[in-house]
Amino acid sequence: MLYRQLGMTGVQVSAIGIGGSHIGKVAKREAIRIIRNGIDRGITFLDNSWDYNDGDSEKFMGKALRDGYREKAFLMTKIDGRTRAEAARQIDESLERLETDRVDLLQFHEIIRLEDPDRIFAEGGALEAVLEARQAGKLRFIGFTGHKDPLVHLRMLDIAERHGFRFDAVQMPINVMDAHFRSFEHEVLPRLVKAGIAPLAMKSMGSEVILKSGVVQPVECLRYALSRPVSVVITGIDSLPILEQALEVASTYRPLSDDETAELLARTRDAALSGKFELFKTTDHFDSTAQNPEWLGEAA
Repeated sequence: MLYRQLGMTGVQVSAIGIGGSHIGKVAKREAIRIIRNGIDRGITFLDNSWDYNDGDSEKFMGKALRDGYREKAFLMTKIDGRTRAEAARQIDESLERLETDRVDLLQFHEIIRLEDPDRIFAEGGALEAVLEARQAGKLRFIGFTGHKDPLVHLRMLDIAERHGFRFDAVQMPINVMDAHFRSFEHEVLPRLVKAGIAPLAMKSMGSEVILKSGVVQPVECLRYALSRPVSVVITGIDSLPILEQALEVASTYRPLSDDETAELLARTRDAALSGKFELFKTTDHFDSTAQNPEWLGEAA
């Protein structure tokens, strides 16, 4: 397994992370097999969220982390709550499902609206609950995620700075098409690297939608994301063969050369320009909090 530094946290994590959304879509026994097999093969970074699959993703992962596996994993989950009360409730529910008293990284999920940062940093906002949880030992590090537009990520970083707060990690889409359309790689990634904030890459294949373009293969998608200056590439794994594919890419990893990168970007350019294969940016298909606004908590 390939390992990388997680920003300025002092922690090393596997460069491949197991995505929590996909793991909750398979049978519980199969999910446990995938997670444990991955950890046995060197994966340490585990992704999850309070809202994935009605809680099954966290429940399955919690069961997989029994019998000593929790100590081998860097466990991350996310919350949707924008208010102090809702965030606190979701943190405790996630810990119960994951069968642990602490997660290694907690992230604000789906920062996709311009007002999300304002709500989180407002008086009575979610940051208050997260800081209290950290003080209580329920989490170690704090980050945020989003997939809609790099401008929202930049605004979240700006407002955090205004409040004298520094995130430990930021999760965002990094893929062969993002480079051409509303690009997180071009607009957000350099700022994170400069600040020493751990970049977490996701949607390297856009939940397989990018593959439907017919111009790129799964291994190329993983290699491209790994070749960016990111700490982890979180990838959806819903079977042992898909796990094996990710492990093979990591174990044989060689960064893309400049020529290889140029060829891959040229090949994907026409398909990428309109964003039609990055549905998480151009539609609400992946916006779970837009479909379930009550998860955010009541507006003040």
